[in-house]
Formats: sequence, structure tokens, C-alpha cells
Amino acid sequence: MDTLSYKTVSANSATVQKDWIVVDANGEILGRLASQIAKILRGKHKPYFTPHVDCGDNVIVINADKVRLTGKKMTDKEYVRHTGHPGGQRFATPREIMEKHPHRVVEMAVKGMLPKNRLGRRIFTNLYVYAGGEHPHSAQQPKEITF
Repeated sequence: MDTLSYKTVSANSATVQKDWIVVDANGEILGRLASQIAKILRGKHKPYFTPHVDCGDNVIVINADKVRLTGKKMTDKEYVRHTGHPGGQRFATPREIMEKHPHRVVEMAVKGMLPKNRLGRRIFTNLYVYAGGEHPHSAQQPKEITF
């Protein structure tokens, strides 16, 4: 006896509606901002969220160079990477990274909050981070949101 009045909807790439969203990072705290961006990129804010499908929106982050870190994280936090050669472990603080590439701190924070698989790498391509207040995606008519 089938008495359910509803069916579970499973989204796929043909049924997903992807929007464009602008986020202003001016004065925002890095981790709190990154977790909200990751949620939007993943699509968890939508009623038809499906874990194995890229159903999130495209996110444009502006003013990434004006993001804040609390406490002494700007100088004490360390990002570790490896060149692939023996003895190739390299360390950098957020201040050093922001001097050369201001957008990378936001990108690394969001990337760390996405799944570590093919889907996570695919979702990460929907993120566009810019250091200044301008972006070249005005043709997509993005909606601006604040957290």
C-alpha cells in the first residue's frame, strides 16, 4: 500500500539551477566567511541538496585582501606545503601569502571545507576570488548577499 504523498527528489546535473552570488569579504572573519561560502558552493542551502551532485551556486568573493583573522593568527598560523623534492617542506604565514597573492588565503580556507574527492575539486571551480572590489562577472547578474 503506497500511502506517501511525496517523493524524495534527487537532483542531477540537468535539474540543478545554479545562481551567481557575490560576497563582500571586507572586514569579515576568515573562517566564518569560508564556512558560509563552502555551504553555498556545496548547495546545502537548497531544498533539493543531493550529496553526490554539484548542486551549489557560483560564488564571487570581492575584497579578499580585507579579510580579518582573529588573535595572532596573521603571524602565528602556518600553512605547510611540500615541493615534492627531498627537504622541500615550506612554511608560510597568512601575512606572507597575502602580500604576494591576497586571494589565496580565502581560497585555501574554503577548499579545506569542501570534500576531498573528485566532486570537491569540481565544486571548487565554482569559486571566484578577487582581491579588489571589482569582478568581471557582471554579465551573469549576480545577487549580492551578506552574512
